[in-house]
Amino acid sequence: MKNSYQSITYSGGCHCQSIRFKVKIDKFVALDCNCSICYKKGFLHLIIPLENFTLLSGSEFLTTYTFNTHIAKHKFCRKCGIHPFYRPRDHPELIDVNLPCLDEKILSKFEIKQFDGVNWEENIKNIRNLS
Repeated sequence: MKNSYQSITYSGGCHCQSIRFKVKIDKFVALDCNCSICYKKGFLHLIIPLENFTLLSGSEFLTTYTFNTHIAKHKFCRKCGIHPFYRPRDHPELIDVNLPCLDEKILSKFEIKQFDGVNWEENIKNIRNLS
């Protein structure tokens, strides 16, 4: 069974390892969004409470990209360009971690649910039910 409700802590970071973080995962569900930015980045969304995320190092290497409403804060490493996490527009009180940025290859532990971000306005109400 892919879903597990036992909390597990994992470390992660960007490709060059300048940015390092740890996350506590309570629910093994991730979202695969088809919107233009997520699709181009290959972002798999692990949406967690802010208290389950700790930036360990590399804040000086983080750069922020915003667009459209400028509410979402897309973070990426200015050295290697990888997008390890961001503050989402629809739930800025949470953090959205790019699942492949975790050190361990744990994708098989997750239920990956599709999210229709192309039609974001019509579907965003469902995101809290999916995550």
